[in-house]
Parts: sequence; structure tokens; C-alpha cells
Amino acid sequence: MKNNNTEDMHSRWHDMGGKPAGKLEFSEHDFELWEKRVDALMVLASSKGYFTVDGLRRVLEDMGEKAFSEMTYYERWMASINQNLVEAGAYTLQELGEKMAEVANRGLTYGECNAQEIEEDMNES
Repeated sequence: MKNNNTEDMHSRWHDMGGKPAGKLEFSEHDFELWEKRVDALMVLASSKGYFTVDGLRRVLEDMGEKAFSEMTYYERWMASINQNLVEAGAYTLQELGEKMAEVANRGLTYGECNAQEIEEDMNES
């Protein structure tokens, strides 16, 4: 016999439908440079056929409740994009690790990474 009682249905932890979500913050804010880059990477990689919205959603939903409580929106998107690119064969985890080490060795040399430090140095001179 089919049970049509929605109270008996199990929903996954990320399904907030009908549950209290707490106070909502509606203030506007500028996106940080890295957040804009995550969005651009998602658009570019999906337009090249590396993944679909469904693929991104699958990884996001499989991250677990802890990721949703501890990671920011764009941190979760970056993790999902990365997982999908690895699954699609765009690069391996080893290649990613090597590239991350190469970038880390550059230090804080460009972009917003050190804008405050550069400004402080200029004010000291």
C-alpha cells in the first residue's frame, strides 16, 4: 500500500522546505575577486561540457551537513566544480596538487591577495 502522508517521507538534510531557516540577511555586498573567479570558472567549464547543473548539485548535496554549516557558498561551489572537473578528466588530483604548490610558492604577488600590504608599504614610505 502506498503511503501519501508527506510527514512519513524522509528528506535529506539539505532540504529546507517548510523548515525554519532563521533570520535572513538582505543587505547587498560586493563579491570578492576569488568569488567572481569561481563563478567565471563555473560558467566557462560548464560551457565546455565538463559538467552540468545536475552534476554540480549532486556533489553539493553529497558534501554533507558539516560542509554546509562550515563552508561559505562559494567554497562549496569551488569544491563541487573541482570534483566535477576531476571526474570529467580535465586534470588529476596529482596535477592539481602540483599546480597548487607552484602557485603557493609564488607568494602574495598579485591581485587582491596583498592589496592591503602594498597599501601599507606605500604609506610607510
